[in-house]
Amino acid sequence: MTAHYHLYSSEGCHLCEQAIELCSTVLDINSIKVVDIVEDESLVEQYGIHIPVLERLSDHTKLFWPFSQQDIEKLE
Repeated sequence: MTAHYHLYSSEGCHLCEQAIELCSTVLDINSIKVVDIVEDESLVEQYGIHIPVLERLSDHTKLFWPFSQQDIEKLE
């Protein structure tokens, strides 16, 4: 299955772990690709102080933390 969402995060980020759990309550976990921003300098610049960020790939709509289950449902 192709990812329909990217969750921008960083290893050891407790908020990112919470976001993954929250996303998995609404979305198929297989539709989410977790992207570690540390591996890409431009992603660090773009999302470094904002992670976790959930992006719907079809139109690049983004949810910046803090987001709720209702926010994810609207994005779906």
